[in-house]
Amino acid sequence: MNVRVGILTVSDRVTRGEVEDHSGPALAELVEQRWAGAKVVASQVVPDEVEAIQAVLRRWADEERLDLVLTTGGTGFAPRDRTPEATRPLLDREAPGLVVAMLVASLRVTPHAMLSRPAAGIRGRTLIVNLPGSPKAACENLEAILPALPHGLALLREEPGASQQHRHVPPERSQE
Repeated sequence: MNVRVGILTVSDRVTRGEVEDHSGPALAELVEQRWAGAKVVASQVVPDEVEAIQAVLRRWADEERLDLVLTTGGTGFAPRDRTPEATRPLLDREAPGLVVAMLVASLRVTPHAMLSRPAAGIRGRTLIVNLPGSPKAACENLEAILPALPHGLALLREEPGASQQHRHVPPERSQE
């Protein structure tokens, strides 16, 4: 499956040139190394402003029709963290299971994960997922949902046979 991915870094400081974007490139590397057929075809940095975030999300989903858009940054408690507020109104349908999976995986690493406020959902045939701003947390969250994304995107694309691919995956058994 060929998957066209966009990565949007949301950061005032990166936009102003005060710091380098490490999260966007880390996500791009992870996507292209771990997901055969996935290619990052768009990347951009915008400030923590709802209108700027929404403009890119609309363009990538509605005009460029990317399969997957990953945002990084703006999901915390800081007053300027507005990525979920920018994302949610644009979604046709939310994907709460992705959010839960990311939070559960992150809570295994740090209790601070409960301070993350990601959104995930579908706009048209584009899946949009908000990830944290730190490279480590962004990659950990993406790793948590990566196993389900190819199947989810196949369903979204209405690929032949995609709905027959649902299968039970038993939990790993502890080796005693």
